Amino acid sequence: MLVIRADLVDEIVAHARRDHPDEACGVIAGPEGSDRPERFIPMLNAARSPTFYEFDSGDLLRLYREMDAKDEVPVVIYHSHTATEAYPSRTDISYASEPEAHYVLVSTREPDTHEFRSYRIVDGVVTEEQIEVVETYMFAHTGADDVPDNG
Repeated sequence: MLVIRADLVDEIVAHARRDHPDEACGVIAGPEGSDRPERFIPMLNAARSPTFYEFDSGDLLRLYREMDAKDEVPVVIYHSHTATEAYPSRTDISYASEPEAHYVLVSTREPDTHEFRSYRIVDGVVTEEQIEVVETYMFAHTGADDVPDNG
């Protein structure tokens, strides 16, 4: 299950709408080992295409170096589909290289609504997962480390 803050969902959808009709893409980094998306990082679709997304290799290298320096990992890797449902394409599946990441797709094919779905993609196998949208991680089901101390 992906537990994600509502403001991050809003950021992904806004980015997808801004880049439409091209696909939008980006990452939400989080503390290593937490499975908690925290830092929204919109990326440039180097392909500038309505049917395909590609991270710029230089941008991606800088991003991974920055995440390493901050002890972060890519918790969410997202992109949009502009004319189809929010389901990974064969190309999306072949490029999925982070087995621990949540692959989020948002469809902007309808101008007034969007479809927002999350998947795990491991060794070419796609598994859709539930999404819990929360206002804060304080009391969400993300682990005991999120419970405030009483001391």
